[in-house]
Amino acid sequence: MRRRTAALALGTAAAMVLTGCSTMSPGESGTVTLNMVESLTNPARTDLLEELMADFERQNPKIKVNLVSPPTEQADQMLQSGSGVDVLEVRDITVGPWSNNGWLYDMKKDLAGWKGWDALTDNAVAASEDDKGRTYFVPYGFYGLSLFHRTDLIEEAGFDKPPATWEELLEQASKIHDPSSRRYGYAFRGGANAHSNATAAIEAYVADRIDPANGYLLKDGTTIFSAPEALDAMEMYLKLFKQASPKSSVAWGYPEMVEGFSNGSTAFLLQDPEVIATVSESKSIDAEQWSTAPLIAGPSGKTVQPLATAGWGVAEGSKHKAEAVKLVQFLSEGEASTRFSKGNSLVPILKAAAEDEFYRTGPWASYVTMTENPDTYLVVTQPRGVAWWTEWQQRADTDVQKMILGKLTPKELLAGWDAYWTEKWKK
Repeated sequence: MRRRTAALALGTAAAMVLTGCSTMSPGESGTVTLNMVESLTNPARTDLLEELMADFERQNPKIKVNLVSPPTEQADQMLQSGSGVDVLEVRDITVGPWSNNGWLYDMKKDLAGWKGWDALTDNAVAASEDDKGRTYFVPYGFYGLSLFHRTDLIEEAGFDKPPATWEELLEQASKIHDPSSRRYGYAFRGGANAHSNATAAIEAYVADRIDPANGYLLKDGTTIFSAPEALDAMEMYLKLFKQASPKSSVAWGYPEMVEGFSNGSTAFLLQDPEVIATVSESKSIDAEQWSTAPLIAGPSGKTVQPLATAGWGVAEGSKHKAEAVKLVQFLSEGEASTRFSKGNSLVPILKAAAEDEFYRTGPWASYVTMTENPDTYLVVTQPRGVAWWTEWQQRADTDVQKMILGKLTPKELLAGWDAYWTEKWKK
């Protein structure tokens, strides 16, 4: 059995464990040991990675992999130790600061002749390069929003299909909403990460004018929050809370939203594909009662899909970069990539997935629809790599909650957000 380091002590102690492993030179047999750190851990995910590492080792008998699976914050601290990490999980919100600090290795030249590029989707290829053409990680999948919906409740309310626009969502959710029967229209996000769904509405309303390279800007250089359409979006969004959401959702984050849909009490939920697996296991609703639809659009009929992503990269401090890049390639190709994306409910990085029955049917079909219609479902890059992103999240979440509690008007919220980003970018 291969070694697995379950780093449950302090980050510095774990870093010492890694350093001790990494500084060993190859043995007499010429075997190299790579330390691979995952950061978004759960037991099933780690078990799957263990199986993939075993496949990699069988194909590469001179390379051994030591998988390290600590909690997220501790995993992030390990990279800062400067040694001991070879392959690591890089997220769209960490690639900016980590690369700026010189912690990540640019794999651009190593991957120049890699045949795997041809198998990747356009989104995957684009996400693997930063604005200067450097490749600090290859995505393993995407987290993209779709509309989870109750097919039976939509039909009972007199509609023949799920909503395609935010206004239609407001209409259908309001009609289904019946608190006296503990039936609610929409699983509103008013707690942690509340700003993300609010921003999704704004981006949909300004889709015709948005800058694809920066999802918080319009093509004229002003922020999306300054647009008149943004006010229409937030006024609609506030109605969605008041007319179609449970009052308790003022504090709902990810767990409460998902539970509200999977336990059968809410009719609509805007969430990532990882929720497909959770809802599929529900004992309260069966497979015939729910599905997903593409991300809802604004008045133009278009919408914006801000694909969040993460992937595998190589540490600048690695002493075995060639072997580490080989592992990244393995995880980004064929069966290994497909098993990982399916096992973790991710939008896949491989073009071949569009022909896979797993993705073409049932709740996954909406993601294929969005991928195949890029002129309607516009892919943009949000500025998630800026140094102040965490500060922004905290401020924006607080503002959304103030708005739905009546302490801040939609106009005041947007004016504050516009001023915040305008000032940040000036500096």
